[in-house]
Parts: sequence; C-alpha cells; structure tokens
Amino acid sequence: MTLKAVLTVQPTTPFAGQRPGTSGLRKKVTVFAQSGYLENFVQALFDVLPAVQASPQGQTLVLGGDGRFYNRVAVQTILRMAAANGVARVLVGQDGLLSTPAASAVIRKRGALGGIILSASHNPGGPDGDFGIKYNIANGGPAPEKVTEAIFARTQTLSTYKIMSGTPDVDLSRLGESWLGEMVVQVIDPVDDHAELMQQLFDFDAMRAWFQAGHRMRYDAMGAVGGPYARRVLEDLLGAPVGTVVNGEPLEDFGGHHPDPNPVHAAELMAAMSGAAAPDFGAASDGDADRNMILGRDFAVTPSDSLAILAANATLVPGYRAGLAGVARSMPTSQAADVVAKALGIAAFETPTGWKFFGNLLDAGQATLCGEESYGTSSNHVREKDGLWAVLFWLNLQAVTGKSVEDLVRAHWARFGRHVYSRHDWEGVAVAKADQLMAALRAKLPSLAGQTLAPGLTVRLADDFAYTDPIDGSVSTGQGVRLLFESGARLVFRLSGTGTEGATLRVYLERFEPDPARHDVPVQDALADLITLADVLADIRHLTGLPSPTVVT
Repeated sequence: MTLKAVLTVQPTTPFAGQRPGTSGLRKKVTVFAQSGYLENFVQALFDVLPAVQASPQGQTLVLGGDGRFYNRVAVQTILRMAAANGVARVLVGQDGLLSTPAASAVIRKRGALGGIILSASHNPGGPDGDFGIKYNIANGGPAPEKVTEAIFARTQTLSTYKIMSGTPDVDLSRLGESWLGEMVVQVIDPVDDHAELMQQLFDFDAMRAWFQAGHRMRYDAMGAVGGPYARRVLEDLLGAPVGTVVNGEPLEDFGGHHPDPNPVHAAELMAAMSGAAAPDFGAASDGDADRNMILGRDFAVTPSDSLAILAANATLVPGYRAGLAGVARSMPTSQAADVVAKALGIAAFETPTGWKFFGNLLDAGQATLCGEESYGTSSNHVREKDGLWAVLFWLNLQAVTGKSVEDLVRAHWARFGRHVYSRHDWEGVAVAKADQLMAALRAKLPSLAGQTLAPGLTVRLADDFAYTDPIDGSVSTGQGVRLLFESGARLVFRLSGTGTEGATLRVYLERFEPDPARHDVPVQDALADLITLADVLADIRHLTGLPSPTVVT
C-alpha cells in the first residue's frame, strides 16, 4: 500500500552540544524529546553523507535500536526524514528493534550505504533515562571522526529540516514491505541475519551436545534487546532448556535494570552463579547487546583476560581455525592480549577507546580479534562489539575442551602469567573539576619519567596517549594519561565519552603477576599501592568530592 505523504520543509534553529562522542550522540530522553532536537541531528547526518547527496536514488539504509524509551518515536521520525531526503529503501528491525552487532551484520550482508542505530548502550533507560543515536558506515562500523565532526559542524548551521507529513505511522509489527512516499520500508526479522552468521562461525553440534550432556547455563539479557537473540540461538538452535535466558523481554526501561553487564549492575546474575548448585556457565549482555560478561561458578572473567584467552584458543573454533592475523585492544585494556600475540607471532595493536578505531585494522586484514576493557569483544565478522558472539565463543571452548570457565582461565594464567587488572569509575564529577584534574595530570607528565613514585614503581614512560592509524595515517591525540612502570605495571587516567550527566573519571590499574602462587591474591589487595598512588598523584578525592569510586570492576 502506498502512503500519501507530503514533503515538508520545517524551519529550525541549531542546538548546542550535538557533537557525537565515542559512540554517537547520547543525551537524556528529555533532551532528545525537545521539538526539533532529533530532527536537526538526523538532517545534519543526511546532509553530510556524500552518497545520499550525489545519488539519493537506490541507496539503502538500515535502522533499528535497543527498544529503550523513545525508540519507537525516533524510528518513525527517522523513517519520515529518510523518505524526505531521497533514501530509496530502509531496512528496519521488527518493532524497531535491532541490536548493535546485528545492525552491523545486516549492513554488511545487505550491502547498505550504512545504518542508523538508536541506543545509549549500557546507560539506563526509561522516561528519565538516556537515549542515543549513531551512524554506522558501509563496512558496518561506527562512522570515523571525519564524518562525526562533519555532522556536528552541520548541526550548528541548520536552518531547516525535511520530513514527510500527513501519514500514519509505519506498521513495524509485520514483516514485509510498505511505501512511505517514494521510499520502500522493509520490516525485517531483527535476529535472522545475525543468527545465521553465528552458525557460520561456531561449532553448533559441539555446543548442542554440551547442553544434552546436562550442563547448565544462565544468560541474563537484563531486560534489553539481547534477549531475542540469545533465545533464538541458545534455546531454539542449541536446545538449552527454556528459561536459560532470563530477563529476555526487551523493555523500554529495561525492567528497572541498569543494563551494564558488570559485577555491580548484574548482581542478580552474580548471586545465581554462586554456590555448588549454580549453573556451569553464566553470561550477560547490555542494553544494545554489544557488551558481554562471562562467569563461571563463583568465578568472574575480566574482559581483558577474555580477549587474551579467546585469542590464545581461537583455532579451536571453526571460524578461526586458520589462525589470527592480529589482535587489537584499546589502550586502557590490559596488556594480556599483547603477551598472547607475541607467543603466537602475530601483530598486536593498541588503539584509542572507541570501536571505530578497530575498523581500519579489520578492513585491511591486519587484525582478527578486538577488545575493550569495558566488556566489549568481537572479531572481523562484524565491525562492532558483539555480546552474544563472545558468549558463544566461550561456550564453544567449554564444549570442545571439556574445561570449565575457571579451568580455562587458570590454564591461561599458568601459561602466560596473570595481568591483575581493575577499573575504578568516579561518576557524576563536575565537568570543570574533571577537566582541572586531567589538566593537572598532563602538566606533571614531563617531570615523571624516571621518578620512583612508590616502592617498586619507577616510571618508564609518562604520556598523553596519541595514535597514528597504521592504515590511513590519521592521528588522534589526547586519548588518556598513561604511566608505564619499569615493573610492567600501568596507571591510566581518562574521561569517559559515554555518559550523559557530568563527567566520569576512569582510572585503570594493572600489574603483571607471573607467580602462580600469587594468582589468587584479591585484586584490590594486589593493586593497593597503585590505587593509593593514583589518588595522590591526581588528587582524586579532593577534586571530585567523592569519598570512593562509584563503581569498581
């Protein structure tokens, strides 16, 4: 059925602060709900996409989000604007749902120009929660900085936006095609393409046999979009008992969950994985299903260790049997993956935080696995973090080795040593104070090299991390203050780009421990001298006004 739509040009004025961060534009729902706010950003996006400007006919966009509050409204607005801006076809997930890794998979499989993903990832949802929007390019990955900066610049000069009016909302509940003006709207099953891709990578027979042998798993989707994906693969295709996936219904407020899969916010899962009667394997994903948490019985795996262990065991999994081209990690992520890469004789890359920095390495075939300490791991199958992919990788390893999660981790530590690691988040800091703290740290850098700041902690390198992309030569500066010590320990300070209120100071602490006899020393005890040094060096408690970190992972 053709909907009778009228192209309308609406006057508007710029909004301040529409510069995308590391994962797009994130603000409170109340900010996005302002008249013209979302429309301005979307119009700026359409205005700067060269392919849309040069050849609007025939271009396909992918659209969907994590189902949080305002997702439905935003999808309908973007569909009307896409039609008004000459997009030929939009592939939209049923009910407006599409996980971030699935969106990447759809873009790549369907040859789309790119995609618009609606999510604030691991940030809280609901009417008083957060909302976000980002653009992914044709390779399926987040837009590079040159694109996001162009979008921001355009938001500051807009005087009008184009939108179709006079039509009812597109029915997103039914699969199939309809028309919005001259544009085809194709509602697709949000899970199909991603589930098909998982079957190409992993040993489904071995994992199915693992469940048939009586092993148990608990997957907490945290009331977010990962639920339908986990149910399709784990319960439908692998035969896990119904109920293996909990909190699996995507809800606009995530059912009250803070959809960040870490030991603090996934306390329900942590409790369920404790004790002799706990399942063999536990996992969780976040709001848009790109992050993951891996648990054994009474045993949590750090994301840094997870990346290193997957790399070390990759050839046990069908999709990576030929080996890895290289491994890439964000700078704050521990150096555990570097040690594995050296042992395997493959390249190791250290990039700024933000998945977009991995895209060039993956496209050029220089890296196969990538990971960030913020519970994100993935490979060259998409150009995003992929929570379910990481969970299936761990499940595949358990199925083919017969080892538990804890067995796999301890065997890794015994072979490569343990990189004892923690992240301390100081949230809700006044922006001026956070900037003052970082400026003071940067001012100290020239004098720190060679200094012994505490027993056993002599500074080998002190810098503000900068990155030159080995593929395109682009340079990113000011990516975080690093202190590297002669012992191999590290301290890293950076401000997060994913929050919506105040600033979040993140302090990363790392110490290498080769002695198996010390692998069970509690993490915060093993890092105690680094924790004290970080506070003194950056004057954290005084400048933030906080007595302790908000979240410790």
